[in-house]
Parts: sequence; structure tokens; C-alpha cells
Amino acid sequence: MPAYALRFTCPVGTPAAVSGPGVGTALQCPSCGSSHVAQVLGDNGGVSFVCTACGHSWS
Repeated sequence: MPAYALRFTCPVGTPAAVSGPGVGTALQCPSCGSSHVAQVLGDNGGVSFVCTACGHSWS
């Protein structure tokens, strides 16, 4: 997978650190709860997510 296909949605460890007025909460892995999640763009334009902490992927 090319490096440009990954976009990290939350560079910090907890959703509380990025939440507040006018700021959405961080995306969390449904498997381990980590907010270290990358958005992966597929060849057909689809979007899925990969947890960089545990490797779980979902769309």
C-alpha cells in the first residue's frame, strides 16, 4: 500500500485531548479502543480504517 494512502485521523493518544467546542471526537478502534486510527483510501474510491495499535481494520 502506498504511503500516501494513509491519513492519520488523530495524532494524540486520547479522544479527550482533541475534543472541545467546535472539535469532533477522535475516531476509536472498535476492537481495542485506541484513537491511533488511519484512514485508508481504496482503489475504487472506498474508505476504510485501520488501527495502527492493534491492526484491526473496518469500514
